[in-house]
Order: sequence, then C-alpha cells, then structure tokens
Amino acid sequence: MQYKIITISRELGSGGRIIGKKVADQLGYHFYDREIIDQTAKISGFSKEQILHSEEKITNSFLYNVAMGTGYGLGVLSGNGKESLPLNAQIYLAQRQAIQALAKKGPCVIVGRCADYILKDEPGVLSCFVYAELQNRVNRAVNEYGMDAENAEKQILQTDKSRAVYYNAVTDQKWGDYSNYDLMINSEKVGIDMAAKLIAFLAIGSNQDT
Repeated sequence: MQYKIITISRELGSGGRIIGKKVADQLGYHFYDREIIDQTAKISGFSKEQILHSEEKITNSFLYNVAMGTGYGLGVLSGNGKESLPLNAQIYLAQRQAIQALAKKGPCVIVGRCADYILKDEPGVLSCFVYAELQNRVNRAVNEYGMDAENAEKQILQTDKSRAVYYNAVTDQKWGDYSNYDLMINSEKVGIDMAAKLIAFLAIGSNQDT
C-alpha cells in the first residue's frame, strides 16, 4: 500500500516538524503546517492570532462532542447564524474543514493539529508520532530553535501539556499513546535524517519486495 497522506504528531523539540519537511521534500509531497492556520482563518473569518490563542486555551471536553458530531452540526461555518457555538468550537470546526480540504489537494505531509484523528477514516493515511528524551529536546530547542536556556525545559513541558489537552479534548484518544499511531519514532535514537528516510520508505516502499 502506498500512503498518500502522512501525519506527524510530535513532542516539542523532538524535531518532528523538521522530519516532516524532509519527508515531504523526499517524496515530492505538499507540506502543511502553518498553512493550516492560514486556511482556517479564511474559512472562519477569525484572525491567525485568535486561532493560535484558541488552541492554547482548550481545557475541557466540550470540543470532544463537536468532534464526534454529537449535538452540533457544521451550520456555524455557513454563516447562517442559526447556531451559537463558543469561539473554540467554531475554530476547531473550521480547522477540521481546512485539514480535510488540504488533504484532498494531493499527496501531503501534515504536521500536528489532530490531523491523524481528523483523517483517520481516509484511505492511505500513515500517522506518526515523534518523541525524544527531555534533555535532548531541551538541547535542540536551545541550540536550533534559539529558545532561552533558562526557560527551555519549562516551555517545552507547558507546550506538550497544551498539545495533549487540545488533542484529548477533541478526540476520543490520548495524545502520545502508541495505540493511536502507525509509527512511533524516537528521534534521539534514530536521528532526524534516518527518521525521515524511514517514514518515506514506509510511505512508498512498504509494498515493494526487498
């Protein structure tokens, strides 16, 4: 089977975004990360700042009901004004629509934002989770991302917590649980380049004889 859609979930500092970009370059796939925010803004009419802030503030299971389609429809996105949903819910619905639309444009790599869950019923999806030991992630964040050394560990843990809360709130799954992904990669052990090569091989080479 050839995988046309690859989703990359990752711990902060694990190099997941870099790996995803390398995979996209190797395969000639589209690469979507910040583009999801742009598309969500166009669909919802909210600013990019509002969308990013909303992602950081989801702390309850309300959006789980929206994600599962219980009690709420997509009318809020049509501008008919008949449904009144909290800002977080409106943004999530727009983001889900944006991810689904981008996935239909052709083979792609999508980073974060629950794409693995949103696209789980689509054919040809390979979902990956990239992780590493905390100190390794701190070192990368400081040396490669320019993060302040004194606050790097705290910021990483806070970001991971926010990602987990967001993911858990809008899915019936647990962020980082191996059972929710096709492939778990420890980037510290495997290395960034080898991780990208491994994902690319699985995407197009898994159906070839060796």
